Parts: sequence; C-alpha cells; structure tokens
Amino acid sequence: MIKLPIESVLNALKDVLSGSTSAVLVAQPGAGKTTRVPLALMDEPWLAGRKIVMLEPRRLAARSAAQYMAAALGERVGETVGYRVRLDTKVGPGTRIEVITEGVLTRLLQEDPSLEGVGLVIFDEFHERSLHADLGLALCIQAQQVFREELRLLVMSATLEAEPVAALLGDAPVIRSEGRSYAVETRYLERPVADRMEPAVVQAVMKALESDEGDLLVFLPGAAEIRRVAARLAELLGAGAGAGAGVRIAPLYGQLTQAEQDAALKPCGPGERKVVLATSIAETSLTVEGVRVVVDSGWMRVPRFSPRTGMTRLETVRVSRASADQRRGRAGRLAAGVCYRLWTVQEDRQLAERSTPEVLEADLTALALELAAWGVSDPLELQWLDPPPGAAMSHARELLGQLGALAEGGGITAHGRAMAELGLHPRLAHMLLQAAPLRLGGLASELAAILSSRDFLRSASGAADSDLRLRVEALRGFAATGRQPLPGYTADAGTCRQLLAEARQFRAALAANSAAAHEARDAAGTGSAEEIHAAGLLLAFAYPDRIAAKRPNGRYLLSSGRGAALPDAGSQPISSAVYLVAAELDDQGAESRIYLASPVALEELEQHCSELLERERSISWDRSAGAVRARQRLRLGAIVLQEKPLASLQPDELQAALLQGIAEEGLGILPWTRASRQLQHRASFMHRADPSWPDWSDEALLGSLADWLGPQLYGLRSRDDLQRLNLTDILENRLTWDQRRELDVSVPTHIVVPSGSRIPVDYSDPAAPVLAVRLQELFGLQETPKIARRTVPVTLHLLSPAHRPVQVTKDLASFWQNAYFEVKKDLKGRYPKHHWPDDPLSAIPTNRAKPRS
Repeated sequence: MIKLPIESVLNALKDVLSGSTSAVLVAQPGAGKTTRVPLALMDEPWLAGRKIVMLEPRRLAARSAAQYMAAALGERVGETVGYRVRLDTKVGPGTRIEVITEGVLTRLLQEDPSLEGVGLVIFDEFHERSLHADLGLALCIQAQQVFREELRLLVMSATLEAEPVAALLGDAPVIRSEGRSYAVETRYLERPVADRMEPAVVQAVMKALESDEGDLLVFLPGAAEIRRVAARLAELLGAGAGAGAGVRIAPLYGQLTQAEQDAALKPCGPGERKVVLATSIAETSLTVEGVRVVVDSGWMRVPRFSPRTGMTRLETVRVSRASADQRRGRAGRLAAGVCYRLWTVQEDRQLAERSTPEVLEADLTALALELAAWGVSDPLELQWLDPPPGAAMSHARELLGQLGALAEGGGITAHGRAMAELGLHPRLAHMLLQAAPLRLGGLASELAAILSSRDFLRSASGAADSDLRLRVEALRGFAATGRQPLPGYTADAGTCRQLLAEARQFRAALAANSAAAHEARDAAGTGSAEEIHAAGLLLAFAYPDRIAAKRPNGRYLLSSGRGAALPDAGSQPISSAVYLVAAELDDQGAESRIYLASPVALEELEQHCSELLERERSISWDRSAGAVRARQRLRLGAIVLQEKPLASLQPDELQAALLQGIAEEGLGILPWTRASRQLQHRASFMHRADPSWPDWSDEALLGSLADWLGPQLYGLRSRDDLQRLNLTDILENRLTWDQRRELDVSVPTHIVVPSGSRIPVDYSDPAAPVLAVRLQELFGLQETPKIARRTVPVTLHLLSPAHRPVQVTKDLASFWQNAYFEVKKDLKGRYPKHHWPDDPLSAIPTNRAKPRS
C-alpha cells in the first residue's frame, strides 16, 4: 500500500480520540484522509466492537471510498467495508465501516437517536457545508450530550476553518496534516470570457491535449453544459488523428448511472487518454486516475431558495477561492500538472473566500420535518455553525402545516412521521401517501422519480413542452420497449433506467410504510394510460401552493398569489388547461415561467383537496356600484374557483357592510341639508364651550357611526337608500330635552336684526360664529349681537346691497364710530340710489334701497 501523508498524524489522531470524544482533522487534498483514517481507527479499543460510520456528501464518493478501502483489505465491498447510498446498499453482518451519504445518517438517527451500534461518526469533506451535514452534526452533538457520552465525532476537511467547528464540538482538539501535492502550473486568461463559457472550455481542452500530458479533468456547472461541450469535442476529435487519437470523452455528474460514473473514474488503457467532463461532484474525495490537467470553467450551480416566492431555483455562480483551489489540486495528486483557469488574474482577486453554507440559502422544508420528528420545534434548541434563517424556517413550517405534517401546536403528526419515514422531500412524500388509497402509488412513484432529477426529455425540435404527463409516457414507453420513448423526443437511456429504478424503490418504500399499508390492497395502481391523467391531482397534493388558474390574458395565477406563464404558450397543448399544477418553475421577474406542469380538473380539487378549499362569504361595499354587494366564493388560496350572489343576508351583516361603505366614502355620502349641517355645527359650538356636550365633528361622527347612525340603516343597502335618511331628526334625537332647550336659547339658528329680517347664523367655525348681514339692516343697532346667553359676540360680516362683504368686525360700536364713514363714501359711489345716512345710529334700518316713508 502506498504511504500517504495522512499516516504521519494517524497516531496523534488515535491518541486524541482515546481521551476525547470529538476531534477536527484538517488534511490537504490527496493526503488520504478519506480512505486511511477509517481503516486506522477500526480496531481502536474505545470502539468496543461498534462500527464506524463515515459520511460523504455524494453517492459517487461514498461508493468509491468504500471500494478503495475494501480493495486495500483484499476484500469485496459489503464485507468489512460497505456503503449505503440512495438506490444502492452493500453491507453485511460483519461490516465494521459503513460509508454513507448524509441523508442516510438522518434516518439512522431518527430510528435510533442513541446510535447504539455506532462508536464513531466521521463527517468527511465537511467544508462543503451541505444541509444534511449541518443537520447530521447538530443531531449527533445532541445525541452525544443526551444519550451517549462515549460516542465519538470526527470532522474532516481540506479547506475548513477548524476553530469554529472545534468550538462547536466543545473545544475539540485540532489535528493538521500538510499533505502531499505536486507542483501545479496555473494559467489564467488574458481577457475575460465575453460570451458563453462552452467555446472557451473547448478551446482550452484542445490546447491542453496538444501541449500537455496526462488525462484532463474539466469542471463545468451542470449536465447541460457537459452535454454541449461533449458534443463539440466529439466533432473536433472525430477524425481520430493528432491530438484526437485515442481520446475518450467521459461525462461525470450525479444523474448518470453508476456504470457511467465508474467508467469516468476507470484508468485509461494503453495509448488512451480521457477527458472527464465533471460538475463539482469531482472536487473532493474522488481520485480520478491519470489526471494531470484541470480545466476550470470557474462556475458552479447551486440551489437558491426564495422565502418570498416559496420556490427554489438553480443559480449558476462563480466558484469560491476554496473550491477553485480544490479543483486546481486535482491536477497535482499523482505528478506535476497544469490548471487552466478560464478567468483573468483580476477576476481571481474578486472571488469569495468560501461558498455560502447551504443551510442559509436552501429550501428548509425537509430540515423542518426532520427537526419536528426529532422533537424540536425551535432550531435554536440545537447547536449549529450557522442557525437556519428564521424566514425560511417559517415558510417551511407553514408548508408542512399545509401538507398535514405538523399539528396546530407545531408538533409532528402521525402523517408527518410517515412522510419522514419515506426519506423523500416532504412534498413528494405527502404525494405518495395521498396516492396510496387512490391506487395511484405507481404513478406517484414515477412522478417522484422524475421530479427528483433534472428533466430527462428533450424535444428534437427544441420547442418547449411543459406537460409532465409526457415524461411519464416516455418513461413507461422506455420500460416497455427499451427504445427512444416518444416520436419527436429524445431521452438518455441511462437516465431512464435510473429513474425506473428509483420509481421501483419509491413504490417499495410506500408498500412498506406503516401509514400507507392499510390504505389499499394495491396502492401501486394499474399502470394504464388513462391513469396518467391523474398526474395533475397527484401534483396538487405535493404542490398545493402551485395550483394555478388561467387568467383572461392566458397567463396563470398561482394559489400562492404569484403570477406564472408557460413559455411559448401558443404552441403548447397544455396551455388550454383552465387549471393546472406547476411542479417546476422559476421565480424570476414579476411572473414565474412554468417548466413542468399537469392539468387538473376542478372536480378533482373539490373531491380530493377539500381541506385546501375555503368557502367565503363576502359582504362589502362596492364603491363603483354605490351599494353593498354580497357574494359567496369558493377559494383556493388566491384563486377564486366559484363566485355567486348570496341569496339571503342577515340584517347585522348588511348594516356592517353599509357602515363600512360610509366610512370609506366619508360623511359626504349622507344626505346633508342646510338645517342638518347647521344643527351639527351648533352642537359643535356647544361642545367647544362645554366638553360634556357630544362631539359632532366630522371625525367624531365617522368614528362613532355604529352608535348614532347604525340603528337607522336596517333595510338599507345603497347610496340611493341613504338619501331617505333625515339627518336633522337623527341628530336631534341624540340630544336630551334639556340639551335641545339650551341649544335653542344659547345657540339660536337665526338672529332678528333691526330691519326685522331673520338672519341665519353660520356656526361652521365653532370658534367664531358668523352673522352675514347687509349693512343697511343694522342702522340703529349700537352693539354687536351676542349668543350663548349674551356672552359670545358673533362675527359680523357686513355686506353691500349686492351681498358682498365690505367689513368684518366683532365691535359694531367701533365700526360706526371709526370705519363707517370711509365705507359710506365707497358704497354711496357704487350704490347711489341707496340710503347712506350721516348718522347710522339714528337712521331707520331697511332691507330695501331706502327705508319706507
């Protein structure tokens, strides 16, 4: 066995774990920590016969590590060393080391919180900070503290900041291994990539094949870019001469079958070179034999969850410096190598140091369900490097409540536990459980497999087709014939086989689930073509917030309230659906684009999703109609499924809606007359002088509509009906007999002036009541008229014969003495036919041009 750098610290690691229950191991890429550490610790006495469980962030890395360790022991996988990953398990009764993916650890903890048969849990490549790794570590720490003090925890990484993790583990010891790596020459671009990345990648690969030795490992963001680069390289290398002679192109990403992934890792034969086109799956843990050259596009694809829309989108982002260094190091594992970085030196300086932990950006619905199953409602009850964000957790718990996984108090329900047992995303687990009693378990399993992977069906014409039922037809067609499934479409055969295997596993899990087993004798269903039309109903179980109704403009309204649209809707048959369920869509812009969906019938929603429906009685003021409108609606979230008039109303409901309308419109909607307004203002004058009087200002009346106006509204429902009200009588009836008498005495409606005219008093300004009267009608009056039992002088607006104001005063005596003669000159010139005496106090008052003889 080749001696690896990690071996220099193995004794120190053994000593630490002999006296401590936690440790952090930092070892450079290629040091051998993944394959040597478990073997070195396997026979330590503190294990007491228990097994070692090592977590790997990816299935491919888990299988590869187990195979390598088993080979080092001269055994087959499944004997001393085994693995458990999704769709594939190889362990035996004598297995001492189990390499598992992180979701498997969560299931082990939920089944046995004490991990009784486990002595050591190793978290490998923890720097990737996957959601399951953070959750697994938090649960293991609590299990160690509550159930098993002797349980050992070891966190391993190549680029991790060790101190925060050590502190989280109770100031655990940190061991460092420098590792061994060969010199890697790093080459940058002179200018940034101006267009798509694929041409630049192809150019760099061709250059490396001509000028450098060894196999190539090319990092690309995702499967789509890998397919495009592979197709272009196949064209360029197809001649088989020169640099293209003996070159094998090997894709490597998560959706490939195990055989296809193993082929990418397999060493080349004599005279052969390979170009491995990989996602970030190849950054860590894996050793791709023969690699001497790395071509790094500088991009990676990460999931980003938006609590605002409730949707997750895959976003292509720049790699962090830590990831770039990991990728670069792959070229120096076996010998000196070269790394082509497809960005400039200036761009390199702007890279973030590390990627954002998944717990801060991902959909937390599965995490929230696991915590509820663990018995934790508040994530802060556990210890985290980065606690889950509150907004995303609130959204996750709200969705779980909608799926029936959480009770009103926040605790997990029996249905929620059944969902957690299935180990799928809660949406898909709920769909499977709801499908069982409908005998649609087989269809639900196929949908779950399709939705758990990237879209595998591609139109030969490139036209968009979002109908998810086509994918089910294609998958079933491939299962029956083993050939391309549908005319005009292509699908990768390996992906189809993988999806069918996953569907079988989901069906088996459903059959074994305690909650589903008694629901139906044959939960799988018939597999008939007609059954496919139930896909929309099953999606409604999984995505109740994405049930969509067609709008008049052809676009859709989601039950969550967000808008959505089908791309190229005019060419898609599914666009004729009145209702559909969107399984995959983005959250870009004002409206989401729907990528995968299936139609659903209103009758299906009413029959099978009644818990989502809300019958709403709407009785409210319609401003445009000027009347109360009463409607009965059947709602599904933001979608109004049905609406019709309410046949009968309770008087109190009608009165409340009319009061609401008056409050919205303002008091101006009421039939105010001069008398009713004057009464309001007179009472306001009294209230100003004596607060024990009622406040009848507009603001006070609006705030107390139910008290003074409400009893008068029974039987009324429109603006026209309101015109029948007599506000003077209504307001007067609010006063006692003594108040009315006092009002008549102290706040008269009119004042009789010397001419004999009854002039109304304007009380619209309670601080200064106004008497507007022609000047000639006051001849002979020496003092200003007073109200409030002759304590408050009115404000006189002295008018010309044309009723235009010529003077404002509260002191009539002063006016006669000082200002009258100037006013007289002006008025005599404008109104010569009128009587303008020299002595107004001895003149006869008149409401005519001249006094009568």
